[in-house]
Amino acid sequence: MKEESYKDYGNESELTYDLRKGKESAYAYLMDRYHHKLCLYAYSFCKDRELASDMVQNVMLRLWKKRDRLKMDSNIRSYLYRSVYNEFLDQYKHKKFILNMEKEYMTTLQTFIEEDETSLDSLINHVQLEIDNLNPKCKEIFLLSKKEGLTNIEIAEHLNLSVKTVENQMTRAYSQIREKVQERLRGILFLLFGFSVKH
Repeated sequence: MKEESYKDYGNESELTYDLRKGKESAYAYLMDRYHHKLCLYAYSFCKDRELASDMVQNVMLRLWKKRDRLKMDSNIRSYLYRSVYNEFLDQYKHKKFILNMEKEYMTTLQTFIEEDETSLDSLINHVQLEIDNLNPKCKEIFLLSKKEGLTNIEIAEHLNLSVKTVENQMTRAYSQIREKVQERLRGILFLLFGFSVKH
């Protein structure tokens, strides 16, 4: 049965209660609020938009099918992000896709899931702003490294620069960004750029 109108849930317990009762308004609310964000989160792992969308769809459908098992004190947001993370691990459990370093990054990301969503979004936006504020050459080198996954040698050859110049620019970029976000930098960069983060 369709709900008469869309409902904007401001209370987690009420949302969980309505999900347990099978109210479509609760499911619609989850899709509206989290689907796009979860797809971006999944994409940061697999770098495949179609696969990311499939993983999120699997998670959302599984939640709906098992909605009666939700505990009233459940943190729905954490549940969704953890489920996407686990779905990714399941997709690649038979492949040597996740290196130890990459596992470390993903473990770091889990600490963000427990935090307030608004604070995390603000922090990510802050990092993006700091990247935009880098001087043009420094920004270009940084994005070639983190977004495109090029090595310092490849960047040097591509831009006709010395490797030392590239290293100096990368150090400058990290210093400027880290000053704002401190020890969280690695996890946030991984969330933004995925497995290309190696620094």
